[in-house]
Parts: sequence; structure tokens; C-alpha cells
Amino acid sequence: MSLPFQSAAILGAGLMGRLMAVTLAQAGCKVGLFEAGGPDAEGAAARVAAAMLAPLAESAVAPVSVVRMGQHALSRWPALLATLAQPVFFQREGTLVLWHRQDAAEAARLARVLASTGTQVPELAPMQTLDGKAITALEPSLGQRFAQGLFLPGEGQLDNRALLASLLATLQASPGVTLHWHSARAPSDFTPGTAGQPDRVIDCRGLGARPQRNALRGVRGEVIRVHAPEVTLQRPTRLVHPRYPLYIAPKPGNLFVIGATEIESDDMSPASVRSTLELLSAAYAVHSGFAEARIVEIATQCRPTLPDNLPAIEQPQPRVLRINGLYRHGFMIAPALLDAAMELLAHGRSTLAESFGMETSHA
Repeated sequence: MSLPFQSAAILGAGLMGRLMAVTLAQAGCKVGLFEAGGPDAEGAAARVAAAMLAPLAESAVAPVSVVRMGQHALSRWPALLATLAQPVFFQREGTLVLWHRQDAAEAARLARVLASTGTQVPELAPMQTLDGKAITALEPSLGQRFAQGLFLPGEGQLDNRALLASLLATLQASPGVTLHWHSARAPSDFTPGTAGQPDRVIDCRGLGARPQRNALRGVRGEVIRVHAPEVTLQRPTRLVHPRYPLYIAPKPGNLFVIGATEIESDDMSPASVRSTLELLSAAYAVHSGFAEARIVEIATQCRPTLPDNLPAIEQPQPRVLRINGLYRHGFMIAPALLDAAMELLAHGRSTLAESFGMETSHA
């Protein structure tokens, strides 16, 4: 893609900032990446995420516009990963949705929502209704525990930390990229387009942008990583429950990411005993092998969220682009936002953003 500028400063080195930096550098742009923390992305929401790519499953809580972004991103991830310096685990083995008998009414409600989404977004692979035998065929270790389920073909996941590391390695190997760690910056620190300044400023700071974007809020998530050699799951599995819709995402090396909680708070303190017990108890109810798992990490993080829970690409002033509000859908929609932002930077408008129903506000 040809760009009408030669240099850019990117603020924030989370998922969106790293993707933008790599893509701009590959397009021949000179890039300066500024991050308040260090290269390990310790403060980024992306480091804690399960990185599931599940647009149909997420339609239980997300509008059709986000579902379309997720469907676009599913096909874009392989091409993006192929350009990186290190391999990243990526799979599209679908999503398995299960429930216990007492939660059948909630499962029926979910199935109606997913069926409605499929009608509105026909390019999604249609969901399949499973009995115990079909569950066993997909996940042999689960068929004896569950008599009914749903299968959402084509959905996927990736290894979030491997991706962040590979993006970093790619940036470090790019001669046109300068990395500035422990260097918090705001758009007001630059005068883009003037002598000695970058031609563009792209703000990807997430919650770090709250001084300039008062509407941003944090939505807390709590995630447990366990090492469970006795558990065999081939794909992300979700458990329907009226209070905490649990997910279990299997990663390489017998690691599993378990999560469910979503709390309207920007509290970054450690996970509570209650939520930890609920997550682990629900995981054990899915597979008894989790009883002997070893807890590797219990992590909390807050996702940057706007009032409508939708992502935004904004141009608050000339030559400044702001991408924020990815909420709980970061990995699922990031490639769609990346492609829309690149169109906007190259042409001044984005037909892709318009196809998602996303307004790209101008100064």
C-alpha cells in the first residue's frame, strides 16, 4: 500500500500499536514506537487475553458490526502472521459450546441469538447442534459429561504472548523502526508535519489515552493459566452458565487459559478468592483432569472500553489518528481495525470501515 507520508510516531506498544508499527514499516514508513512500559507488554491488556477468534460465539454479547470485523480478521490473521519474524500458534478448529442439564434454558436462548446472527451475517459458517456422540467425536474426553452442545465451525484462536513476542522481534529487526521504551508520550508532545517531527501520530495507548479521551473506562477481566497434562482439548470450549460464561482455551505445551469474569471496574488489584474458585470449579466441571493441573498464573487486566462498547478510529486533529475501545474483542477485531486504519491513512477514507458500519470521525 502506498502512503502519502514517510514517517509516523505510534503511541502505545500493545497489540494495536505493534500491529500498526509492523505494517507501516513494511509499507516503507519510518516508525518511532513510544511505550510507557517495557518491551514485555506487561501493562497491556493483550498480554492477559485468551486471544480467541470467535465472531459467532461473541455475538452473544456483541453487535453485528463487531461480528463482521471478527469474520474479516479470521481470514487476515494467517497473512499477517506469515510476515513475522517468529512462528505463532494459530488454529481454526472451531468453538465448542457446552452446558449442564440445569442450564438448558440459557443454552436455548444462546442458540436463538447465534441463529439470528447467522441470518444477518450469512458468510459465517452455520452452527451445528451436537448430541453426546457428536461431542465425543470432536472432544473424546468430554462426551461422557455432556449430552448436548453446539459447534461453531471455522472459529479459531492464537497464542497471544507468542504473537506479542513475534511482533517485537519483527520490529527489532526492522531498520526503519526506532523503539522507545519507558517513554510515555501524548499526541500533544508532537507537531506532526513540521520540520524534525513525524508526518503522522497514531495513538494506540488504550487506557493510557484517558487524559485525552475522558469517555474511556476500564472493564476488568480475570484469567487463570494452568498447566494440565491430563487434559486434552483440541479447541476453545465455552460453558453456558447464567452467571459466568466460562471459556477454556488450550494453548501449546498443555497450557490452558481459563476465564469468564467481566467486571465494570478499572481495579487492577489481584483476583478475588470468589472469582478464582468459580473459574476453577467450572473448569473442573468441564474436565476432571483440571483437578491435578498446576496454576501457572492468576492475572487481572482492564480492557479499554468506550461508552457503546464499540471500537473507534478517530481523527481528533489533522495528521493524528486515534484507535481505541477494543473492549473484550481485541485479537478478534484487531486486523479489521488495522486494515481500516491503513485505508484511512492512505486514502483519507475507509470503505472497509464503512462496510462495518464504523464512523471514522474527522477533526
